[in-house]
Amino acid sequence: MQLNSRAPPYGWKGLPVKVLTSTLSLLNSSLLIDHSLPGRCVRCAVVGNGGILRGSRQGKNIDSHDFIFRMNGAVIKGFEEDVGTKISFYGLTANTLKNSLSRYWSDGFTKVPQSPEIKYIFIPSNLRDYVMMEAAIQGRTIHIGSDEGDSPNNYFGHKPAENFKMLHPEFISYVTHSFLSSHLMTNITTSDLYMLSTGALMLLTALHTCDQVSAYGFITRNYAAFSDHYYDSEMRPLRFFANHDLQMEGHLWEALHLRRILRLYQRGGDS
Repeated sequence: MQLNSRAPPYGWKGLPVKVLTSTLSLLNSSLLIDHSLPGRCVRCAVVGNGGILRGSRQGKNIDSHDFIFRMNGAVIKGFEEDVGTKISFYGLTANTLKNSLSRYWSDGFTKVPQSPEIKYIFIPSNLRDYVMMEAAIQGRTIHIGSDEGDSPNNYFGHKPAENFKMLHPEFISYVTHSFLSSHLMTNITTSDLYMLSTGALMLLTALHTCDQVSAYGFITRNYAAFSDHYYDSEMRPLRFFANHDLQMEGHLWEALHLRRILRLYQRGGDS
C-alpha cells in the first residue's frame, strides 16, 4: 500500500498503527459541504492572513459567501471591515496552531475560533495531528508525544466528531504533485521538509469542494508592497520559510485567476 511507504503528510510511514486506527475510526463523514440541494451554486471564500487585506474593506464581500475558510493566526476582532466575521472551516496543524497562538498573541490571536458551526480541518503533517484530533474528539488530554498532558478542549471547546475533519494524505500528495511540485522536493536539504502551506492546502481543498472560489489575503506579484500580515502593528516584510515555496504558490493563484478558475483579490500597493 502506497500510503504505508510515504512519510507524512503524504502517507502513514512511521506512524503507529494503533494511533492511526483509533483516530481515523472516529471520523464519521468525508463530506465538508452538503451538495444535496439541486441547482445551488456553492460560493466559498478562502481568507489568508496577508497584509494586502489591511484597509481593503473586503469584509462584507467575504461574508457574503456561503462558506468561509480561515487558517492559522486568523485575527478578526478590530479588522471586521477588512476580513469579515464568519468562519465555516478553520485549517491547521498542531504545529501551526500552537505557533500562531505563541507568535500572534500580542496581535490579537488569543484563541482558536470557536462556534458550534465551525469545522476544524487538520492537516496530517505528523503524528501530533492524529493524536491531537483523537483527543479533541474524545474530550480528553493527549497521552503521548510532545503534546502529552495538553487538552485540545482548551483550543476547540467540546465539539462532536462531525466538527473535525482531516485531509487525506492521498489528496495532499495529489494536489502537491499535480499543482505545486516544487524544486524543493528534489533538493537534498529541503526534500524532507517541503509541504504546501496551510493556506495553499485550504485553497486547493476549496477548489475541489466548492463551485466558485474567491481567495483573499494570498500572496500576489506585488507582495513586497504589503506587510506580512494584515494585523501587523508595523510594516514587516513577508517571511519565506524553507519548508514552503510561497512564490510558486503565488504564480499558481495568478494563473488560476487569469483562467477564471478562482478569483484572486489583488490591489496596488498604494491602495
